Amino acid sequence: MIALDIKTHWPDIRQHFKRSFSTNFHVAIASIDSQGLPVNTPIGSLFLYRDCRGIYYEKYPSTLPGNVAAHPEICVLAVNSGVWFWLRSLLQNRFYAYPGIRLHGILGISRKPSELEKKRLKRRMRATRFLPGNKSLWGDMDSVREIQFTRAESVQLGSMSSRLNTKQYHKNGISSLLNKETKREQT
Repeated sequence: MIALDIKTHWPDIRQHFKRSFSTNFHVAIASIDSQGLPVNTPIGSLFLYRDCRGIYYEKYPSTLPGNVAAHPEICVLAVNSGVWFWLRSLLQNRFYAYPGIRLHGILGISRKPSELEKKRLKRRMRATRFLPGNKSLWGDMDSVREIQFTRAESVQLGSMSSRLNTKQYHKNGISSLLNKETKREQT
């Protein structure tokens, strides 16, 4: 685990979550229940904003909302499971981006979604809009839960992650490494 400066790396974190969602269709949110036991909840409707905040739609989670009063602290795990990401990484014997990132945060209030938030959900689910299950699953999503993220950490997988632990990465973020790698491939 390597701590990431959440404010400096927030754009890269958002990009990672976007990539992870495109390969997994969900993230895992860990919380603590009323008996002090850990609980994982898969969430397919997490949205990250530009200011270290986010929301998720709260139609299906049953234990997560109940855990807020006693333990509002959560941890969100997003893993990039893309086939090409893993093949390229295994072939090159190194990761060019973190395979996973954990976001720690505090659950906030539950509220009605804004019109913009409804549009974002609709856009995310548009690929399945003609399928019968689309309306059944996402037709009446009328409650979101706010999250304030407080810290971030990378998932480390041995020596293949070592290149990502450089001062260069932590100073400039993953986008600086990707830009350098792209320029190197072009020459």
